[in-house]
Amino acid sequence: MTGQFEQMTMSDGAEIEVYHCQPAGERRGGLVVIQEIFGVNAHIRAVCDGYAADGYEVLAPALFDREHPGFDVGYDKEGREQGVALAKGAHPFALSTADTQTCIDSLTDKGPVFVTGYCYGGSVAWFAATRMHGVAAASGYYGSLIPGAASEVPECPTILHFGRNDHSIPIEGVEKVIAEGHPKLEVFVYDAGHGFNCDQRPDYDAPSAKLARERTLALFRANGG
Repeated sequence: MTGQFEQMTMSDGAEIEVYHCQPAGERRGGLVVIQEIFGVNAHIRAVCDGYAADGYEVLAPALFDREHPGFDVGYDKEGREQGVALAKGAHPFALSTADTQTCIDSLTDKGPVFVTGYCYGGSVAWFAATRMHGVAAASGYYGSLIPGAASEVPECPTILHFGRNDHSIPIEGVEKVIAEGHPKLEVFVYDAGHGFNCDQRPDYDAPSAKLARERTLALFRANGG
């Protein structure tokens, strides 16, 4: 099962593309998947298709469409530099959270809505759990902004996934998140590096990716999905 791009109007009136997948079989719930800095590329679309096969209606907003319509790059040096320039410069992070909320809102009348995200999207998923409404559960992967916002309190059941060997997110930052002791949060640390979920990245680790996905699905299913 594969999705397709559709236009969606965001809260500021902008129209951006959203990759939309219909669920296979019985619908378990809605899921908003948040991209890495590389756009809604082949990897993120494959993630969406996989969750749709598990019974979720999936939306993945193309967050950088205002600044760079159709942004979709690879994991080489050039792609990384372009993604960083957008994520840390041209594109306001507040728009990413606002667009995520719009996608959540569009699914809420059909049942529970979940959020997951990777890298840049992992940070957005954390803020979905701590700041947004209508989220039944959230799963964030190696979001670099999370340690700096560790004191924020998740309002829904949340899990986070980090790599022990992630040089961009020192383990001390992860331990800071764990030390907060949020009652609705569980943090998992894998013997892997940054981006371990993506089979197109050097630090891809298949066992860690499989386990993290199983934990994510278990979280969703324990909370109505």
